[in-house]
Amino acid sequence: MRHLLSGLALLITTLASAPQAGAVGCQPLDHDGNRYIVCEVDATEEDMRLFRSDSSGTPYGHFSTLKTELARDGRDLEFAMNAGMYHEDRSPVGLYVEDGREDMRVISSPGPGNFGLLPNGIFCIGKDWARVYETRDFLTRQPQCRFATQSGPMLVIDGALHPRFLPDSTSRYIRNGVGTSADGRRTFFAISQNTVTFHEFARLFRDVLKVPNALFLDGNISRLYAPQVGRADLGRRMGPIVAVTVPAR
Repeated sequence: MRHLLSGLALLITTLASAPQAGAVGCQPLDHDGNRYIVCEVDATEEDMRLFRSDSSGTPYGHFSTLKTELARDGRDLEFAMNAGMYHEDRSPVGLYVEDGREDMRVISSPGPGNFGLLPNGIFCIGKDWARVYETRDFLTRQPQCRFATQSGPMLVIDGALHPRFLPDSTSRYIRNGVGTSADGRRTFFAISQNTVTFHEFARLFRDVLKVPNALFLDGNISRLYAPQVGRADLGRRMGPIVAVTVPAR
């Protein structure tokens, strides 16, 4: 409990002291014996969007490649994280929308792997807001997403853990995910620093970050770019990337 309160205090202090624009608050956080990095983005203040390929259609694959491309446009990378599952050619598995253009349709049927462990969901970035939707709810509501990426499974659905998650599961991986506040203003990105179960990871979003909906992004390609905490992860080439950019300093 002492570690949890300490982690929350650090997170709150960092976010409270951060500049109003061009800043993302990231802090280590301990919960239930597991270690995480949690980053908060204010969707009303920050330029948050998805990136997958450059103008020639070549997938960025790495944070460093995206950072170089942004520099040509006078922008800098403030925060980034892998943002959804993809095929070998780095094309998205499910819905993918970039700058209002739908590159891949919604997949609502069950299937193999974590993506097909229904219910899955969609992270949708609108104008001055961002929300996680369970896929069937997304299809009913048809929100206007400037950017969207589908992944699965959902971690938290209307305040409840995914019904397939087991407290005594032995499946442990480094995992990352995203959750959003009910008003769409606050977006929380989290990545574990040690291997965790789905149940443990989902409880971080429900019990600590207290978001009504949260979505799993990946467990094999979980990477973070957050210079605030000294992270610029390397590894296998990624598919979609969610990033916050700022004018180059």
